[in-house]
Amino acid sequence: MKTYFSILTFFMVLMSCNKEVAIKKEKSEEEFKIASIQEKIVNFKDSKNKEVIVVAHRADWRNAPENSLQAIQNCIDMGVDMVEIDVRKTKDNQLVIIHDRTIDRTTTGMGLVKDWTLDSLKMLQLKDGLGVATQHKVPTLKEALLITKGKILVNLDKSYDIFAECFEVIKETGTQDEVIIKGAIKRTEVEEDFGQYLDKVLFMPVVRLHNPGAKEIVDEYMASNPPEAIEFTAKYDTLQGIKSFKKLREQGTSVWVNSLWPQHNGGHDDEKAAINPAVYDWYIDNHVDIIQTDRPKLLLDYLRSKGLHN
Repeated sequence: MKTYFSILTFFMVLMSCNKEVAIKKEKSEEEFKIASIQEKIVNFKDSKNKEVIVVAHRADWRNAPENSLQAIQNCIDMGVDMVEIDVRKTKDNQLVIIHDRTIDRTTTGMGLVKDWTLDSLKMLQLKDGLGVATQHKVPTLKEALLITKGKILVNLDKSYDIFAECFEVIKETGTQDEVIIKGAIKRTEVEEDFGQYLDKVLFMPVVRLHNPGAKEIVDEYMASNPPEAIEFTAKYDTLQGIKSFKKLREQGTSVWVNSLWPQHNGGHDDEKAAINPAVYDWYIDNHVDIIQTDRPKLLLDYLRSKGLHN
């Protein structure tokens, strides 16, 4: 009889533990429910809330070839807010997603992107982060935007000089509200070069705080119709411009800083965070609410543990 009651007690405890685990799992899944595209857009335009936006640099390139459709899909699945991808033009004037001017590093081919036709590029294989050939192919901008549409925001890098052509694809795919472009230029230049698109897509200036005249560039943008966000490069964490981040957010402009490499953030970079995620505290303490990272999963886990991301 004593053995019977011991076994019964054991199973009751086991069932209780399993129920508790199930409740915790359900709560965890609900707590970190992936935001809708509408919520991502609203959050991007709201500089005053506590949510920190996570941008995946060249998508999830540690687990799939950079700028590949699979790398983009991985970001969607893990709840990243935005992917940064790079646009290039082929010999036959097709827009493809490749970072470098050449295809040597990221594909099994060699030469300049502009010297290859789309059909020829599609015959190549993309390489992973170790330079190993995979089964993935070079995507077109259209293919990428059809994957992201209605799911995740997109930052088109290297697109400024060919944006008229990019915009045609953006219109075709119906992703105008979901695409952000950027440029390290003054407001007057943007209005001259890019004016016809400023009411159609989101434009974000890039400011290098260590350069002379950085403050004047920011002041010019903030003087009238402040942008939704400004990307800052902070080569040193002692730069005076960092102290303006809080005020910018109060004025309606979000602050974007890259955690990619030390020269972007005064040494508070992803590789240090991989050893100690508390490195990311620097961004929060300095009122940064958009972080572009090479380690999206690590950053998401950190922000969620702080209640700063769903």
